[in-house]
Amino acid sequence: MTGFCDRKRSIILHVDMDHFFSAIEEREHPEIKGKPVVVGADPQGGKGRGVVKTCNYEARAFGLRSGMPISTAWQLCPHAAYVRENYPLYKEVSERIMAILKRHADRFQSWGFDEAFLDVGSLVQSYEEAAQLAVCIKHEILWHEKLTCSIGVAGNKLVAKIASDFKKPDGLTVVKEGEAEGFLAPLPVRKMLWIGEKTERRLNTMGIKTIGDLARSDVRLLVDHFGVMGRRYHEWAHGIYASEVSEGRRVRKSLGHESTFVTDASERDLVFKRLEEICQGIHERIVKRSLLFKTVTVKIRYGSFETHTHGKTLQLYTSQLDELQKAAKELIQRYLDRNERIRLVGVRVSSLKSSEGQRILS
Repeated sequence: MTGFCDRKRSIILHVDMDHFFSAIEEREHPEIKGKPVVVGADPQGGKGRGVVKTCNYEARAFGLRSGMPISTAWQLCPHAAYVRENYPLYKEVSERIMAILKRHADRFQSWGFDEAFLDVGSLVQSYEEAAQLAVCIKHEILWHEKLTCSIGVAGNKLVAKIASDFKKPDGLTVVKEGEAEGFLAPLPVRKMLWIGEKTERRLNTMGIKTIGDLARSDVRLLVDHFGVMGRRYHEWAHGIYASEVSEGRRVRKSLGHESTFVTDASERDLVFKRLEEICQGIHERIVKRSLLFKTVTVKIRYGSFETHTHGKTLQLYTSQLDELQKAAKELIQRYLDRNERIRLVGVRVSSLKSSEGQRILS
């Protein structure tokens, strides 16, 4: 009789494609291979608007990074190859890669265009075999798509995700059972999933600089500062993470869009008109996906690049366009009183859930 004690332990692979969008552009345009490559807006000789979507490692060596204003990227690296994004092509390549990965997993979970988790616990007998499987996957992707990836192998998704980023590009890092805490300890605390810049600063002020520092911290102090997340940070720092690879369809956590003005705007009506257009686009996506939202957040960036976000949670879930536009205008009102020219506005809805089977009051 088979019992729970006979269940094989999980061995998780996290596959992360190397600078995916720019790598595809290099493949499609061999003449730019080896040069700094930036995917994003047209720099227009340093006067362009918009941001860097992604860039290759050669470009990162000059200080370029995702989200950077394209004009700043031009100042740092004017000799880079600047290309506009081609999402239909990226999606097509992604689907082929995900099909390869699915063939090598008990359970499979994609994370966007270029990342995926594979549970291979019943396919391999050891971490050594898991590493061999990872090498085979890397070779197969390289053979079929001429692209490289980095893979982390570990006992859970958290450690595997961090391990895939440990050696890039074209890396393979294996963290065996019992080695997770030692592997994590010397890494900067920002390497931990879901610890962003603000949380990192708060932890640093508490004297917590590495994941090892976080593991040695008093869990009660962490709970005092971060609530229930403080306990989770402490567990994760010890390499403990219970979430399994899930093949189920996930409802997106948020939907949003932002827009950069051709010239910095100062007229209130122009800002409101752009907000309405953004909300209409988001509303179309909400309806298409049969979603409801409850939280609305706006983003504003002034001409000086000072950026603010502000959100509110509605009393009830809704999918109504007028509710979205009304909330967005109310939220951004406080930032229009500063009499500063505005470079960018954005809207995001979150706290999403499916509307299927729901009765909607209008």
